[in-house]
Amino acid sequence: MSTSISYSLKSKNSFAVEATTQQLLFPSSYEDLLALPCFDQNEFYILGEGSNTLFTDTTAPIIISPNFTGIEITETQSSYFVKVGASENWHNLVQYCISNRLYGLENLALIPGSAGAAPVQNIGAYGVEFSDFCFEICWFEFESKTVKVLNKHSCQFDYRESIFKSSLYNKGLIISITLKLPKKWQANLSYHGLNSLPSSATAEDVMGKVIELRESKLPNPKKLPNAGSFFKNPIVTLVKLDKLKAIYPEMPFYPQADKQVKLAAGWLIEQCGLKGYRMKSVGVHDKQALVLVNYSSNTGKDIVDLARYVQASVNEKFAIKLQPEVKVVTASGEVMFDNLEI
Repeated sequence: MSTSISYSLKSKNSFAVEATTQQLLFPSSYEDLLALPCFDQNEFYILGEGSNTLFTDTTAPIIISPNFTGIEITETQSSYFVKVGASENWHNLVQYCISNRLYGLENLALIPGSAGAAPVQNIGAYGVEFSDFCFEICWFEFESKTVKVLNKHSCQFDYRESIFKSSLYNKGLIISITLKLPKKWQANLSYHGLNSLPSSATAEDVMGKVIELRESKLPNPKKLPNAGSFFKNPIVTLVKLDKLKAIYPEMPFYPQADKQVKLAAGWLIEQCGLKGYRMKSVGVHDKQALVLVNYSSNTGKDIVDLARYVQASVNEKFAIKLQPEVKVVTASGEVMFDNLEI
């Protein structure tokens, strides 16, 4: 198993803040997984491409960065099954599938990160979520040192949630994902921005439009460090929505199950006058208020201060507390944003 001592993580997180770990492990085989030391749950952090991670201290815990690659395709009469190593890049996977006429993932194009991180966060965009296509997850359990296979139901998917963020958190790591893609494909054009496409649009058309839309408002993290959407879109009751619509009739919303609605966090932030706002060497992006960007800061604390200011502003105006999507990692491990003591 490849390992590194005293390793800088600046290139391993898309906010490009400085943090150093005393041990970085790269398991790439079952034998490597068996050889992993027995760490306490808070002594380590599992890191993919770092596109959804904010290091808040100059030091980080032990980092386990899985290195499982490869794509295998099987099929039945009605479906394709795509088994993907956890370390494969997600957007490259989407492109691979579309180029091989395996359709369904086109709405999820250009989402940063690895394939193994996709089920953890249950990534979603333009009316589609990872869970829509999940068949099973291959997962290595640390305690028993065995490989488990979890079906879609066992993953307990919800909006930006999964069992990997709750009861299975840091109790193992994802080795591979298997997606189930239908042979009978139909474009999902329901989301705003895609509804301008004709009903005859191909999967290639949809992917192209998604890429165009994302690039038009989301900064490239290699040019302007960011982690994409920093906050989750809040979900509120119909009663809460009615009260808000009485004051803000133009407020966008998206109906959900159980008589709830999803609001646009970016819109809420923009209404607070924070689009393009700067604090120290960080700021709110001037094209998409849901994205916090790092202009030149070396410390994650500056991002935390900005995020807290955005939270407070939205809460004061709308009585809604935004919750971060981004994982916050201190020297002692991952913590809940509201419990962060800096």
